[in-house]
Amino acid sequence: MSISAASIPVIETRRLVLRGPEPQDYPDFKATFASYRSRFMGGPLNAYETWMLYAAEIGHWAIRGYGMWMIHERDTQETCGMAGGWFPAKWPEREIAWIIWPEKTGKGYALEATHAVRKYLYEKLGWDGAVSYIDPKNLDSIRLAERLGAAKDPNAANIDGNDAVYRHPSPERLKSGQIRDGIELEISHYCDPLFKPKGFPVD
Repeated sequence: MSISAASIPVIETRRLVLRGPEPQDYPDFKATFASYRSRFMGGPLNAYETWMLYAAEIGHWAIRGYGMWMIHERDTQETCGMAGGWFPAKWPEREIAWIIWPEKTGKGYALEATHAVRKYLYEKLGWDGAVSYIDPKNLDSIRLAERLGAAKDPNAANIDGNDAVYRHPSPERLKSGQIRDGIELEISHYCDPLFKPKGFPVD
């Protein structure tokens, strides 16, 4: 299945607009993947490596028919990260992945965006489940995966023998409401301008 940039679906949440990656979004992507922030995702990368990875982000949509959305703040239209489906060659299973730019952390954007992305992948594309491959030292992403209802699956095949596999709840489990309602309650707290998280995971 192929898809053009113009036909990549737009996902909107209370604070965010998720669109397909565009050439003008590249500088923020490059800055993040050239920084220490990307240390758990193969970085920091040099200029050539960041260009190749961004080209892969765009190409993934054309090859798979889904991919990583660029997360934009609704009010400012600034990009603040990426979230979406990821399934390159030799990946054991389809993955839900995310990254937030260093200066945009601590606002619950990863939780809000990934919750919406998973809902789209399940309901619109018919996914029956997904995993997230996470470096065991990446405690922030592990906490986020757990807040999304994912649990470590020690029996699942991983990518390189070093990553931990977190299995997301099935569409049926999310329909029960308990996990979904807890996530949406937390997102509503972040949407409250008076909410000042203390001791919360950064994303």
